[in-house]
Amino acid sequence: MITEHKMNNRDIIRSKILPDKDVESMLALWKSEDQQVIFTNGCFDIMHMGHVDYLSRAADLGGVLVVGLNSDKSVRSIKGPGRPLQDEASRSFLLASLFFVNAVILFDQDTPVELLNRIKPGILVKGNDYKPEEVVGADIVTSHGGRIMTLDIVKGYSTTSIINKSSR
Repeated sequence: MITEHKMNNRDIIRSKILPDKDVESMLALWKSEDQQVIFTNGCFDIMHMGHVDYLSRAADLGGVLVVGLNSDKSVRSIKGPGRPLQDEASRSFLLASLFFVNAVILFDQDTPVELLNRIKPGILVKGNDYKPEEVVGADIVTSHGGRIMTLDIVKGYSTTSIINKSSR
């Protein structure tokens, strides 16, 4: 008797966390399917409504949403020795659990420049707390015909404000 293997939800989530060696093959698959890659990045240390709202609207731009996630080493370098509050395995699992996130890729550098050079997204998305010309990697993306888009962020939601509120 032949039984069909059905992936459980945890397997589906884990399959969206791409090891470095699988990035090129996924990019090739998406390209063969004429899928536009939408890219954003961040630390996503404490997932909150602002993150989910922002990421869902990025995914609404069409194509596949790829999230570059700063590794623990990278977060410590940017935010200091007390961060991240959650390790990279937890943060990547939470991001990958969102149905509209197609892939999560960890990176060790302070910026996603190396990753952007590999991925060459059609759209690079950041919050509107950045001007398009200030977005790290904008030059890389526009040099191959991609676009930079900034999305409104939900006011009052940030990891820093949550940390400050909880330490009162």
